[in-house]
Amino acid sequence: MKKLCLTILACAVLLGGCLGAEDKFAREVTKEAEAVKLAKETVRGGYELITVTELKALMDKNTDMTIIDTMPYEASYQKGHIPGALQFLFPIKPMETWDTNETAGKSQEDFLRMLGPDKDKLLVIYCGFVKCGRSDNGAAWAKKLGYTNVQRLPGGIFAWRGAEYPVESGS
Repeated sequence: MKKLCLTILACAVLLGGCLGAEDKFAREVTKEAEAVKLAKETVRGGYELITVTELKALMDKNTDMTIIDTMPYEASYQKGHIPGALQFLFPIKPMETWDTNETAGKSQEDFLRMLGPDKDKLLVIYCGFVKCGRSDNGAAWAKKLGYTNVQRLPGGIFAWRGAEYPVESGS
């Protein structure tokens, strides 16, 4: 009986290892697709990428920058955003032309006012997580409008929270 139990246990461990390996490979396909999508968006948008660790270090040095949260105001921004971030809604799908229906009625001029007159100032634009395209739209539009120092935080608020950095809530 003891030998049978050990055999069953060994089979379970081996089978679990095999299943885990399959999951590992399948997960890699998903990660690869997300990475390639991010790379293509970055090249097309002409902006740079920044990590939460790099952004936090800049914040700790009091670097002059504007941080833009592109998530919905009530459903996300009010519940928690990176300290000091301003909010400007962008759609998830690529926005080839400016559509005020997709930007909560806000115009390019509203976005320009938020970004400010200094076209060389560091702008950091984020949304929820890597798969979210809102920050791609925000960063790409900042570049289209002539801003030169635009960085996208691809991990967004999820990566920020995952790093256990502080968040602000409310307006």
